Amino acid sequence: MALYRRGRIWYADYYAQGKRVQESTGTTNRREAEKFVALRSSEVQRGVYVKPTQISLDDFGERYLSHAKLHKRSWLRDGQMWRHLRDFFGDVNLGSITPLGIEAYQQHRVRSVSSSTVNRELALLKHMFNLAERWQFHQGANPVRLVPFLREDNLKFRTLSEAEERKLLSCSPPYLREMVVFAINTGLRSGEIFRLTWEEIDLDLKRIQPIIRKTRRPLAVPLNEMAYEVLVGRHAVKHGPYAFYNPATGDRFKDCKLGLKGALRRAGLTGITWHTFRHTFASRLTRSGVDLITVKELLGHSTITVTMRYAHSNEETKRAAVGRLPTSDKVVTVISRGRKNADYA
Repeated sequence: MALYRRGRIWYADYYAQGKRVQESTGTTNRREAEKFVALRSSEVQRGVYVKPTQISLDDFGERYLSHAKLHKRSWLRDGQMWRHLRDFFGDVNLGSITPLGIEAYQQHRVRSVSSSTVNRELALLKHMFNLAERWQFHQGANPVRLVPFLREDNLKFRTLSEAEERKLLSCSPPYLREMVVFAINTGLRSGEIFRLTWEEIDLDLKRIQPIIRKTRRPLAVPLNEMAYEVLVGRHAVKHGPYAFYNPATGDRFKDCKLGLKGALRRAGLTGITWHTFRHTFASRLTRSGVDLITVKELLGHSTITVTMRYAHSNEETKRAAVGRLPTSDKVVTVISRGRKNADYA
């Protein structure tokens, strides 16, 4: 058996069952590649070699999504991420995806989305390769393991200033304006707003209690005046079970990216998505001095760890914090006397 390199990856060249096989070892390390060749050689000599099943990326993607639908709450999100992977790699053989190709995907995607989004998509691909190995659709190293994930800056979130909020609202059609105001004042995700039904709304108690799909738990959210006024207005034109619906079709929204994109273009704003409104809600709460436990409950986070990302503070809040420390007239007097004595020393 022979070894050769293609790019950074070592490939094995050997004969098995009377046919020539050229197979990626899935590693950039020659020593690891030699171990792979030794294993293959042993399998061939012992007559137990089985050629890896050839399956296309499309076929395996369908199998994976069917599996995810049964076992994962976030299978819809997996489907969205999968489409980006499929669009880039095409309908190739699963085993032909290499670390270099994955790095090319990183460079391509990071031009239009955040590093954290790219990392989540690669985490999905890594999981898919693990399953492919378990289901015996792939042999060799998982190529995603050989690619370092992008660095994330979790401390920086794009939020709306009040001036940007006014500009966006002035450039939005009425239906979008209502949803943006509601999102900024409740912190709900876009999907939670689109699925919000009147059964989950109590206008008398000024409260909503939607079911959060991510955790499958109900979330009690009190309504401030802005959010309450939006729902009162929506109730006056109530149409069907959903609080927010597409005025053109009468059906509930499944997505509203195009409408938001148009409003942002007219307002001259960039770097804003639906999730920006949730970040804005959380950021404004923390800057107003709301404790993180309350912010966690309002956002519906399962742990405080995620909420801690919003625990940023500015110079003003820092000064206010140290200003709350108790002071003592006696201590101030002692310091003052000490200064006078030092002047005459």
